[in-house]
Amino acid sequence: MKLNVVPAKTGSEWVRQGIRTFWKQPIALSGLFFMFMAIMSVSSLVPVVGSFAALALLPAATLGLMAATREVDLGKFPMPIILAAGFRVGKERKRDMLVLGVLYACGFIGVMGLSALVDGGDFAKLYLVGGALDTDTLMKPEFQNAMWLSLLLYIPLSAVFWHAPALVHWHGVPAIKSLFFSTVACLSNWRAFLVFGLMWSFIFLSTALVLMLVSGLMGDASFASLAMLPAMLMLAAMFFCSSYFSFRDCFVSDTLYA
Repeated sequence: MKLNVVPAKTGSEWVRQGIRTFWKQPIALSGLFFMFMAIMSVSSLVPVVGSFAALALLPAATLGLMAATREVDLGKFPMPIILAAGFRVGKERKRDMLVLGVLYACGFIGVMGLSALVDGGDFAKLYLVGGALDTDTLMKPEFQNAMWLSLLLYIPLSAVFWHAPALVHWHGVPAIKSLFFSTVACLSNWRAFLVFGLMWSFIFLSTALVLMLVSGLMGDASFASLAMLPAMLMLAAMFFCSSYFSFRDCFVSDTLYA
């Protein structure tokens, strides 16, 4: 395995490949993504440790979606058990996947903790525990500052963990080394990831604007709210599909583990 540095335009190709692959098996991949969301939601309901457990499962769950994308790309049908791919391997890789999960959960909670210093914890409580978001809270400068601070801090956290689960699963890289290699890969290919991020931002925003425009033309204010959630979930599934191709192109290897 070695690092591969790609041109900036490759970022747009990752987006297109993810969308094309999704539409090869839209029902299967949508179903797997909904299962992924359900696992996260149910885990978060566990008293006391629920939110931490859900965050700890995220690296393995995203690896499962990447593995499903790989199956579809190879012309195979992804079965539901593929979501547990990160834990259906040898003892060492299973342990490393769990280590990644714990480190990710600690890192994310650390980000939320820093945001709590800005607004007293309103944004962190809403994100980790849930609840209703009222207009007064949303318009508070402290709440908005906490939200933007969390986003800025999450970007480097995401880069550190972006490739790590796949490196552990398919290349047998130890957990800590996988975090290092993931960071180096993202920094080395920052131009491609910038294009990747901008394209997905444009797709999400333009989809929301189109739905609101259609809702206005129809004179039905409820249409946008009803259509927004399934549309965003479908786009999120495509996003996770495209993440597999970013990993595949950033690392070159003669073979991938099954």
